[in-house]
Amino acid sequence: MKLKCTSIIVILSFLSTQIQEVNCNGTFEEYLDRDSDGQATYSDKDTVTADSVFSGITTFARLPWVQCFSAQQNMLFDIAFLGAPFDLGSSYRPGARFGPAGIRAGSRRLTLCGNYNVPLAVNPFDRLVVVDCGDVPVTPYDKEFAIRQIEGAHKELLHRQPATPLGKDLASSGNLALISNDGSDGKEHPKIITLGGDSTVVLPILRSINSAYGSISVIHFGSHLGTRKPSVFGGAVSDRGEVNHDTYFYWASREGLIKNGASIHGAIRTTLSSITDYDDDHEAGFQRIEAREIDTIGTDGIIKKIRDTVGNNSVYLSIDIDSIDPAFAPATEKPETGGWTTRELRSIFRGLNGLRIVSADLVEVAPAYDTSAEITSIAAADVLFEVLGVMANGE
Repeated sequence: MKLKCTSIIVILSFLSTQIQEVNCNGTFEEYLDRDSDGQATYSDKDTVTADSVFSGITTFARLPWVQCFSAQQNMLFDIAFLGAPFDLGSSYRPGARFGPAGIRAGSRRLTLCGNYNVPLAVNPFDRLVVVDCGDVPVTPYDKEFAIRQIEGAHKELLHRQPATPLGKDLASSGNLALISNDGSDGKEHPKIITLGGDSTVVLPILRSINSAYGSISVIHFGSHLGTRKPSVFGGAVSDRGEVNHDTYFYWASREGLIKNGASIHGAIRTTLSSITDYDDDHEAGFQRIEAREIDTIGTDGIIKKIRDTVGNNSVYLSIDIDSIDPAFAPATEKPETGGWTTRELRSIFRGLNGLRIVSADLVEVAPAYDTSAEITSIAAADVLFEVLGVMANGE
C-alpha cells in the first residue's frame, strides 16, 4: 500500500529531541525489517529504544515462542517458561487458569528499556538461551488427568540437554558459573519456570524435579502452608478431592520429594485449624518465616534465615503471588492482608543470588480480580525477572 502523506516523525534520543520531516513516497515495507521470527522491526535500530512492544504473539518478556512439544521439540534452551493453566484445586476464587496469559501480558514492558538487571548486574537474555514454550494443553475437566499432563510436560522439558555447555557464557564464550545444575542422575538439566495455575500444580512439578534431582530443598513464598492434611482441609471427600492447593506439600512430603528440615516458607500469615497445623508443617519438612517478622528482622534477616536453612543444596523455588500484600497484588485466589510489598519481595529474591535454584514457579495469579492497571500481573512478571537474573548468575 502506498503512503501519499507527509509524516512528522519524532525521533527521541538520550542527547536531544529533533523533528524531521520525512517524505513518505515508498511502500510501508521499506521501513521495516524482519527478525528471525518474522516479526516486524524498524530498520534503523540505533534510534529505537522501545521496539514494537505491542506486536506479535504475547510471550513472557517478548521471548521467542518455541513449539517445544511439536514442531520445534529438538530446539535446545537453558531456561524455558511454561504455562500450566489449571485451577481445579482452588477452594475459594477460581480463575488462576488464566494466570499464564495474565503474567505474560504483564511482562510485555519488562524489556521496554532493555534487559539489564542493575541490582543483579546481569542481562540474562545475553548469557543464556531463554524461550517461552507456551502452555501445557491441560484438560479443564479431569483434575487427576490434568496433573499427569503437567508432570509429563515438565519432565519432558527438564530432561532435555541444555543449550549452553556447563561453565560457558553465550555473550563472551568465557567462563560462567553453573548454568544447568547437575542432577542426582549425573546429567545437566535446563531450568523450567512454570506460570500457574493454582498451587496444586507444584505437586506434579516436584514429581518431575524428583526424577532429575531426587528429594530437594524447597523455598516457598506464600501466605498459606500447603501442608494441610486432606482430612482437615476439604475433608478428603474423595481421592481426587484430597489433592488441592492447600495439601500439595503434604503429598509431596509423603512421596519423599522434599528434603526434610532443609526447606522453608516465607510470608506465612494464614489462620489455622489449630496450632497442630504447624506441627504437621514441621513434619512435612518445613521451617517457617512469618510475614510479620519483616517488621523486626527486615529483609536481611529473612534472607539469612532462608540461606541458613537451604545451605548449599539444590533448591526448587515456589512463589505464590499472595506472598505480596493484596494492596499490591489483589488478583489472587485466596488473598490475605498483612503481606510483603513488591519491593520487599524483589529485594529478598536478589538476596538469594548464588543459590543453586534448579527450577521455579509462580502461581495463583487470577487476572479477573486485577485492577485495570494490571498491577498483579506486572508484579508477577517483575518478580520472575529477578528469579531469571538469579538463575543466570548461576552458582
